[in-house]
Amino acid sequence: MNINKASFVISAVSNAQYPKDNLPEIALAGRSNVGKSSFINTLINRKNLVRTSSKPGKTRTLNFYHINDAFYFVDVPGYGYAKVSKTERNKWGQMIEEYIETRESLRVVVLILDIRHEPSKEDLQMINYLRYYEIPILIIATKMDKISKTKQLQYVNKMNKYLEDESIEVIPFSAITKENKDKIWKILKNYL
Repeated sequence: MNINKASFVISAVSNAQYPKDNLPEIALAGRSNVGKSSFINTLINRKNLVRTSSKPGKTRTLNFYHINDAFYFVDVPGYGYAKVSKTERNKWGQMIEEYIETRESLRVVVLILDIRHEPSKEDLQMINYLRYYEIPILIIATKMDKISKTKQLQYVNKMNKYLEDESIEVIPFSAITKENKDKIWKILKNYL
């Protein structure tokens, strides 16, 4: 997909702040420090639209990015970061739940996982949560450039066993090599 325009719109914490234009939305979720910002920047051909950080837990709001005047990427706060207080984590949870459970323009959640690690308890909880609300899921396994092709295939096969759901696709991805970027856009276009 050609991305001609990409801009940050708003950091929202509640429904009252979400954009009102009813454009389709693609939410991006995952554990803190899994490569979500790098994934978004790579997809939209920008280096720094979405800020990357070496410190996990930096995204604390729902960040809306307007893409090609046609749809939004919604960057969701990372989950599973231990150094954030329980109160703060609960606030994030409520904010994410309100968005996922009430947002009619949400078309798919792209769940970002690190291909080098098995899905965490929180990852599996998120998958089950999205299934419960019948939200389509696409799983992106980032950092594929850090492991061999054989291990990539083993990861995808293992994920498919965890999921027991052929409707959820697992795609290895590298922000460094941009491998599978076109394939991901082809899938995402189906939701727009």
